[in-house]
Amino acid sequence: MNLSCIIVEDEPMARNLLEQYIAKISSLTLLAAFSNPLKALDFLRETTPDILFLDVQMPEITGISLLKILKKKPLVILTTAYSEYAIEGYELDVTDYLLKPITFERFLKTVEKVTQRKGLLTSGQALVETPKEIQATPQNPFIFVKDGTTLVKIKLADILYIEGLKDYVKIHTPKGKITTLQRLKTLEKELPSHQFIRVHHSFIIAVEWIEVIHRDRIEINTDLIPISDTYRKAFKEFIDNRHIGKI
Repeated sequence: MNLSCIIVEDEPMARNLLEQYIAKISSLTLLAAFSNPLKALDFLRETTPDILFLDVQMPEITGISLLKILKKKPLVILTTAYSEYAIEGYELDVTDYLLKPITFERFLKTVEKVTQRKGLLTSGQALVETPKEIQATPQNPFIFVKDGTTLVKIKLADILYIEGLKDYVKIHTPKGKITTLQRLKTLEKELPSHQFIRVHHSFIIAVEWIEVIHRDRIEINTDLIPISDTYRKAFKEFIDNRHIGKI
């Protein structure tokens, strides 16, 4: 799969580094690189690449503002020196964010992630419905989901958290990630409410795997999951009822 991309980055060194990384990957084609976000906006109004590498802090308008203006959005990779923008990125449904200084290894992981997502959206892959006799129950605590062309059995106890991204979900486990085309809201109905709770419009977490609860984030297996205002009260009550403590 060949993916077209553009770079919007006002720092020359960071922009040149991304250009070098893209040149090393045969499946990526760089259409343009912009230092001025307003010129990039004009380009994006006429052309929609597959991938947009977008700096957050720029003159004239920020990357976040540019993203909010766009009506037709490509798959977006935020590039930033500040990790706190990750939460706002989740709200805007960005595919990933790269924390500066960007290593080539981390860049490769992002390319793999965006390629996988693009493939799912292109293929129209759908989750195979789970027959009632194999749905999760106390005696039968697992679900089946379709990952590519295969059905994967996932034990509920192995689910760390579930990430929703528009029309598909990514199920995170200690052994890896399983991605399948499915709505997070639909999958939420299949999960036992005493084991899983929604903490964000894009995240359902497994209570058993909570390591640390911060003011606005939950730490699970070194990953930080945002807690949104919409779900904060319900999550607080859930935690208080289990006597874990107050947040």
